[in-house]
Amino acid sequence: MSSTAINTRPFLARMWTLWGSALIHGISQIFFQINGFTGLLILAAFFTEDWRMPILVVLGSLASSAGGRLLGESTARVHNGFQGFCGALVGAATFAALGGQAASFPIAVVGGLLCAPVTWCVQWLFTHKPLAPLRLPPTTAPFCIVATVILVSTPWLHVHEPLGLAAESRPSAFFESLLTNISQVVLVDSVWGGALILLALFVANWKVGVAALIGSTVGSVAAIVLNLGLERTVNGLTGYSGVLTAIAFAVVFVRGTWTPWLLAAWGATVTAFATLLMEQVVGPTYTWPYILSTWAGLVFVDLVPGLRRAL
Repeated sequence: MSSTAINTRPFLARMWTLWGSALIHGISQIFFQINGFTGLLILAAFFTEDWRMPILVVLGSLASSAGGRLLGESTARVHNGFQGFCGALVGAATFAALGGQAASFPIAVVGGLLCAPVTWCVQWLFTHKPLAPLRLPPTTAPFCIVATVILVSTPWLHVHEPLGLAAESRPSAFFESLLTNISQVVLVDSVWGGALILLALFVANWKVGVAALIGSTVGSVAAIVLNLGLERTVNGLTGYSGVLTAIAFAVVFVRGTWTPWLLAAWGATVTAFATLLMEQVVGPTYTWPYILSTWAGLVFVDLVPGLRRAL
């Protein structure tokens, strides 16, 4: 065996460690987690929709991580998935709009790459006056921006019906919605996909799984109270943003014992109203209801004495 082949092994191992971890952690970071098993289970959930969907997710996530590294993001942050989750969601959104046609694959790569400069711009806005004192995270805003650009710039390629199509109501619809709310965070309409993701969240930490269930339950109940009906709730499109909001407050951004959980329920409720209002907008709202509700909630936490932020 040549010395060249031996010498390349450590390099290849480092590359696999960096980019393999960036991919799996990027997928798990959709739900704020750095956990390889969680990432693999979420990746498996995409297969419940279509085998081509996870390929687009992988391409988008890797492209986004590579773009972040090219813009100077640290190896540690790329390794931990902070640059990959928006690209993963862009890959999922590309499939949701364009399906698995040939054009979807380069579009997912370009969309993933675009997430890097868009993330940089959002971070710059939030770290400079007048927004800097608010300490707001970019979260999934770059994904929403890039996914919307892809959606509006490729109408001739659309093959899927617009998000928001109601499913037929069934007696089990409410219970199905508890899982589809979770799966729709990654644009998958599948009870089994939701079950896999919920398992992934409990693998990461029991608090993450419980928070997801709280957000999902609040979202479905709020949808019914707001007269949206089970036929509009069963496919998870009215409750998925509340899942992220609940995890954000219960596990990530707020300190305390009971306060984070109370804020999680409150935030999921606010997100339900935000979802109802944003449904008046033509086209998918992606995770904007979660983003806006979380930003507002974090400002609220800063203003109220006794409440403390973790990040």
